[in-house]
Amino acid sequence: MLMYNYKIRKKGVKNMKSMYITIVGTNHYYGDDFLKKDMIVKLKKDPKNIYDKEAIAVKMKPLGTIGYVANSMHTVIGETISAGRLYDHMKKTAKAKIIFKTNKGIIAKVYQKDMK
Repeated sequence: MLMYNYKIRKKGVKNMKSMYITIVGTNHYYGDDFLKKDMIVKLKKDPKNIYDKEAIAVKMKPLGTIGYVANSMHTVIGETISAGRLYDHMKKTAKAKIIFKTNKGIIAKVYQKDMK
C-alpha cells in the first residue's frame, strides 16, 4: 500500500485512469444486503462530520446516507484510495458504481467526470 500511495502523490488522483474506493460503515445504517454489482451511489463531501474533516458520505435515494468512504489504513481495502486522497479532487458530489462486496467493505469505481 505504501508504494501505491507514493504513485498517487506522484501522479495525482485526477490523472489516474481508474479510481476505486472502499465503502464502509454500512452496518451502522441499513446493512449491505440490498447493494448489488453495478448499482450507482452518490458520494457527498461531509465537512461538518465531527470525526473526520475529509469525510465523504455514501448516499442512495430514498435512504440517504448508507455508509462512508474509508479513510483509515485500517479500513481501506487493497489499493483503493482513501477519502482523504479523493476529497480535494472531487467536486461537492460524485458518483460511484459498485463493483463487488467483501466481508470488510464494498469496492466501487468513481466516475472520472465528477473530478475537478
